[in-house]
Amino acid sequence: MFPIGKRTHIMDLHQIEIFCTVIRLRSFSKAADMLYLTQPTVSSHIKNLEQELGVELIDRLGKHAVPTEAGEILHRYGLKLLALRDSAQQEIEAVSGKVAGRLTIGGSTIPGAYVLPSLIASFRNDHPSAAIQLVIDDTAKITQAVLNSELNIGIIGARVKDPHLETHVFLRDELVVAVSIKHRWSGRKAVSPHDLREEPFILREQGSGTRRIMEERLARAGVPLSGLNAVAVMGSSDAVRQAVKAGLGISILSIRAIADDVRAGSLAALRVKGVVLERNFSIILLKNRNRSTLCRAFLDFLLKGSKK
Repeated sequence: MFPIGKRTHIMDLHQIEIFCTVIRLRSFSKAADMLYLTQPTVSSHIKNLEQELGVELIDRLGKHAVPTEAGEILHRYGLKLLALRDSAQQEIEAVSGKVAGRLTIGGSTIPGAYVLPSLIASFRNDHPSAAIQLVIDDTAKITQAVLNSELNIGIIGARVKDPHLETHVFLRDELVVAVSIKHRWSGRKAVSPHDLREEPFILREQGSGTRRIMEERLARAGVPLSGLNAVAVMGSSDAVRQAVKAGLGISILSIRAIADDVRAGSLAALRVKGVVLERNFSIILLKNRNRSTLCRAFLDFLLKGSKK
């Protein structure tokens, strides 16, 4: 029994999860989107947590949310508390055999935006008690989040070699040259690698799987990144394709990202002669990490789908 009149600190796991999500994403707005909350709600939970503990937990530095010294301590212990919660849930699920609970997965830009949403919907049709959160970021950040145990499963657009990761080949994809339908190349089926030097070129950001594959394959064909006339660097395929449609330049993107624009007649897709720009999406998981019934079921679902 607590002494009468004495204040006690009872931290809410939900608030701790919100706090850890803000710290991981370095953003209140991104955390709100991921957790399906409004930004004011996220801010209110963090403020309540700070009032409860009597310390500031987050420094608001411009657009970034950075933990204070106290925040770093809470983040470290918060991750352990959330891991214990998940472990307890996994054991209960194992006893019941029920595919339920929460799963946090990550997708790099292309699989995250164009592949995973429909797969998640299909999986939940069979397992309505499952709640799946999808984080979309570039390949490098999704990989690091899996290594940090922040994500249960990652689906990325470039192959990574890390002894701590278990990797499975997923779906095939093809990169193509995207040009505006008004561009002088729009009637072509292919261009040479050296033709790409002539045009203003829009790049994806560092860490993008699309950029990594493009850079590796073009370099082998004698066209290093430094040989392109880069006019812009953009952080998403959607931003790139809008810029291409606006006539800012050309780019190399996944055919999945521009398929609707090609069908609508606003973009044209060309291949690069003598350069294979096909790739496999990869499923990555942390080796030796305990996996819930839900995690195993979703992984099996993805692997079976990739073999169809």
